[in-house]
Amino acid sequence: MRLRFSRLVVYLFLPHFFLPLNFHLTCCAIIRPPRDGGIRYRGLTQEQVLPVDYEIEYICRGSRVIVGPKVRKCLPDGTWTDLNQRSKCCMFFSLFPLCKGLKFHPAGPAVEGTILHYSCLEGFILVGRNSTQCTKLGKWDSPKPVCHCKKKLYIGALFPMSGGWPGGQACLPAAQMALDLVNKRTDILPDYELELIYYDSMCDPGEATKLLYDLLYTEPIKIVLMPGCSSVSTLVAEAARMWNLIVLSYGSSSPALSNRQRFPTFFRTHPSATLHNPTRVQLFQKWKWTKIATIQQTTEVFTSTLDDLEQRVKEAGIEISVRQSFLTDPAVAVKNLKRQDARIIVGLFYETEARKVFCEVYKEKLYGKKYVWFLIGWYADNWFKIKDPSINCTVEQMTEAVEGHVTTEIVMLNPETVRGASNLTSQEFLAQLMSKLGGKNPEETGGFQEAPLAYDAVWALALALNKTVGPLKAKGRRLEDFNYNNKDITAEIYRALNTSSFEGVSGHVVFDAQGSRMAWTLIEQLQGGSYKKIGYFDMTKGNLSWYGNDRWIGSDPPADQTVVIQKFRYLSQKLFVSVSVFAGLGILMGIVCLTFNIYNSNVRYIQNSQPYLNNMTAVGCMMALAAVFPLGIDGLHVRNSQFPVVCQFRLWLLGLGFSLAYGSMFTKIWWVHTVFTKKDEKKDKRKHLEPWKLYATVGVLLVIDILSLMVWQIVDPLHITVEKFTKEAPKGDVDELIEPLLQHCSSEKMNTWLGKNLSGSWNVGRRSTHLSVVYGYKGLLLLLGIFLAYETKSVSTEKINDHRAVGMAIYNVSVLCMITAPVTMILSSKQDASFAFASLAIIFSVYITLVVLFVPKMRRLITRGEWQSDQQETMKTGSSTNNNDEEKSRQLERENKELQKIIQEKEERVSELRNQLSERQALRSRKRPTSSNQNHSSPSLPAPQNDPKSLLPPPGYPLAVSDNHSLPPTLYQPDGKINRNSCHPGRLQLLYK
Repeated sequence: MRLRFSRLVVYLFLPHFFLPLNFHLTCCAIIRPPRDGGIRYRGLTQEQVLPVDYEIEYICRGSRVIVGPKVRKCLPDGTWTDLNQRSKCCMFFSLFPLCKGLKFHPAGPAVEGTILHYSCLEGFILVGRNSTQCTKLGKWDSPKPVCHCKKKLYIGALFPMSGGWPGGQACLPAAQMALDLVNKRTDILPDYELELIYYDSMCDPGEATKLLYDLLYTEPIKIVLMPGCSSVSTLVAEAARMWNLIVLSYGSSSPALSNRQRFPTFFRTHPSATLHNPTRVQLFQKWKWTKIATIQQTTEVFTSTLDDLEQRVKEAGIEISVRQSFLTDPAVAVKNLKRQDARIIVGLFYETEARKVFCEVYKEKLYGKKYVWFLIGWYADNWFKIKDPSINCTVEQMTEAVEGHVTTEIVMLNPETVRGASNLTSQEFLAQLMSKLGGKNPEETGGFQEAPLAYDAVWALALALNKTVGPLKAKGRRLEDFNYNNKDITAEIYRALNTSSFEGVSGHVVFDAQGSRMAWTLIEQLQGGSYKKIGYFDMTKGNLSWYGNDRWIGSDPPADQTVVIQKFRYLSQKLFVSVSVFAGLGILMGIVCLTFNIYNSNVRYIQNSQPYLNNMTAVGCMMALAAVFPLGIDGLHVRNSQFPVVCQFRLWLLGLGFSLAYGSMFTKIWWVHTVFTKKDEKKDKRKHLEPWKLYATVGVLLVIDILSLMVWQIVDPLHITVEKFTKEAPKGDVDELIEPLLQHCSSEKMNTWLGKNLSGSWNVGRRSTHLSVVYGYKGLLLLLGIFLAYETKSVSTEKINDHRAVGMAIYNVSVLCMITAPVTMILSSKQDASFAFASLAIIFSVYITLVVLFVPKMRRLITRGEWQSDQQETMKTGSSTNNNDEEKSRQLERENKELQKIIQEKEERVSELRNQLSERQALRSRKRPTSSNQNHSSPSLPAPQNDPKSLLPPPGYPLAVSDNHSLPPTLYQPDGKINRNSCHPGRLQLLYK
């Protein structure tokens, strides 16, 4: 049988620790029970084991008391009860006496580590630490705090409890709730207490004037005024500047209050009616609309709202294309919207007028997938279904007309669950407000929707006043020093309110430069006859929260105007291929002509046509024909980055081709005119023609073109310009227009470089005023070539035997150039006609030039067989009997010999006749009578019987004697020359070789 002891008494002796508490307590030592099932204390040996259920009782000596378990019991498992708790012996000490209004907790005995929390009664402020802790030394770690009385700041408020807008019914309780929380906060105005002094303004400016007088001239001094209603706020805000008072309104939406010059100290937590406009602009930008229309009722609030909208859309790059207004009947305004093709329409009017507007909208069919209407969101949800005797549209017609319109409404309750400056969410605020209202129906309580704005107005004021404490203290001022003559404190409060930014139950609270609240805006759309939330817009952060559930009659939001599709015009490929074939055949023809001319360059007839110049002409013609291909290449074949290269190919091929082809022909005709049109013809005919001068002339013309083209390309190279044409309506019921575009080559700075090619067809610019150096230079060459060709049409020379053919080619080329140049400039906007006219002009010019210059030479050599050079021909035949010119020369020699014999016979006969004449004259002189009768009596000599024609020398030969007066006048002229009529006409041509 086991021996059981009932209880062991343990006396603990611990040192004294003194703690400054309000009851007798001391810090104690810890008694640890045995861990091996036994206990080793005084009177017990280590070998003794205590039985199960044995109890140990702790007793403290003196004035100490036990803190913790007083009795421990031995358990069957060899352990003791309550091992996780320590037993302490503590002594009693008293607390310092508390100051007035000071409270602490928790109550009861305090031990080591105990923490006391201090607070002050209402109307007092705690100075010092609000908590203290018991240390091991038996002392508190911080001195005792004290409570001081708070200073009061008074707010003068006007709450309309009745009248047109009884908003004070809910706004006043909300403001009082905010004041209670602010005054309890130790981190906001800790030295001050806000107190509200309010009156019922009945939303009447006259009553408000009387109450404002009482507020200003009745003690105490009010530091801020808080009116409601736009009409009352207008009166208070305009007068407050005279008393240096800040005005903070919770229920004013008039846009007129945003006038800082008129209301310099006015702020409001109720957003302005113009707050809808930033949301509208954001939606315009979201849906990529840049053109809108407006229709408004002629009232001050809508006019000022529309003026603000006009300024905002202008800054956003959006145009108000149509602006209509009406007083009572909107029929004419709606018709004007329809006539001017308005698509995105903003309507500003009251609910009654809205029904009138949309009845007219239905009649004018100004609704559907092409149109979007923006309305104010504070209409009743079924406003379009209400029967109105002033309209003659049915509910079904009105429902059809308003379908899909968008509304914007100011958000007065934060839709997000966030805790702001008041540490309340919007739903928690509503719950407390409902409790304060005593269960009243919110729909029957005036100002229930605006109550969050009044709540946040008090918080905005408290935070602003709290922000001014520091700056005022630095200036040696305090808030309680405010009076109606103190502008410094007013300026500090103004700066603090102007920079306010915090989260309230109505959303993010911040003020713009005009003192108006910037708040969230709710965006809704009428879908299927009911409004659906499609997003929110936070003006303060510019953040658009979009649900993505917007729905349209079409697949996408309609366009703000008829959709214009830009479509490039390209050259007809059939035309391009056809012209290219002709150009290719022309190039092949040029190669044949060039080959023929080179192969037969030793033939005398070819040599007399200056074959090297003809070779240049053939090469220039081929280059001009090659330019037809890049002339027809457009954006259909190459990318935009490659198009300027094509422009350069056109420029160089046409410019150099013109210089070679026309320059070589011009050089020929110019030298023919220079050599064979002088006054001294015989001398010029014997003049020797030097070929190098011809080649040098062509080279000069070519160098001029090369230099001008290089300068053009370096200074201002060609680039792409796009010409726009009149919009065209496509077939079908499509809300689209097609805007044709056409690519051109042009240069910006050097418009004087307007190109002019062989046929005058290439057009760099598109304006006839772009006359250039190249254009004028080539035009002068064409005119000069025509003149030289005309002047030399009757000249015949073996040195350049094809100058008449060259003149004919110059005529054709010049005429085509002068016709084609203005025509292509006129037709530059018609790509097919312009290309056809220009390219065919080039082709005809080249074909005519090649045919006129080379085909006669081919025909002559083929028909007469003159395919060998003169040297080869002499070796084969030994003579030149096949040469027509040599045959004529031999015939002339024979005729000349015959004429010489005749002349010799005539000279002999003339000599005989002269001898006879001299004999007769001598005979007469001997028979002459005296000199006095000689003249009257002597008979005249008989006329000679010889034929006078037989006495004449051959034409072109001088007379045998100088005395020719005796010959008949028909044979000799006074100047001693033979009369042409006495010569045989068949022999005249033989005397001129």
